[in-house]
Amino acid sequence: MTPNPRQSQLLDEVRARGSVSVEALAEQFGVTLQTVRRDVQRLSEAGLLSRFHGGVRVPSSTTENIAYRQRQALQADGKSRIARAIAARVPEGCSLILNIGTTIEAVAHELLRHRGLRVITNNLNVAAILSDNPDCEVIVAGGVVRARDRGIVGEATVDFIRQFKVDIGLIGISGIEADGTLRDYDYREVKVARAIVEHSREVWLAADHSKFNRPAMVELARLDQVDMLFTDAPPPEPFPALLADAGVEVVTGDQ
Repeated sequence: MTPNPRQSQLLDEVRARGSVSVEALAEQFGVTLQTVRRDVQRLSEAGLLSRFHGGVRVPSSTTENIAYRQRQALQADGKSRIARAIAARVPEGCSLILNIGTTIEAVAHELLRHRGLRVITNNLNVAAILSDNPDCEVIVAGGVVRARDRGIVGEATVDFIRQFKVDIGLIGISGIEADGTLRDYDYREVKVARAIVEHSREVWLAADHSKFNRPAMVELARLDQVDMLFTDAPPPEPFPALLADAGVEVVTGDQ
């Protein structure tokens, strides 16, 4: 499903609070209990929320991400703003590694008019998008293709990435926890992302506001390994201090 504006706001509220009662949501959004229950029903059927008696909470799994098609629909406007902000900072004639994720794919669309880029990617969707740019050389990593999102992972992918040293490594992430760790779900994907961090002169992180305080199982990196964070809203507490201490430049996408 593609959440409507009210449902997107409801999702944001539940993510910010962890769990909330149906009555509180109805009061906050000025709608009836029946309207909130219908929204909650649709969102829970899509796997975006979990219901309990009298309320709703975020899904608690730290081991499995939500489905690719659902992630495409979530925070679509925020991802577009992040993508535009990143593209505005990418100089022509540079080298990049772009990894897996729907936000990274949005960035690829925004790079279609850039000239002289050399892009290495382990994302077949990114490769397909940027192949439409005649002034961009696209290099695709080898490895195992995940059918659900066309990401390429595995030891062969890690070995391939380690051949390069690029100007910018752009990574997406599933969650940023309050201790400053960047986390994801698939250990094979994380190993590739770690190689990208190690083989990039600058590391840029693309993360919409829903990624803050979102748990995931595998540690990828820490904030002090990131040079720039591109997001769509000011980070919540305690992240401003964590980002400042780590020396991360924060860029909030245009409103």
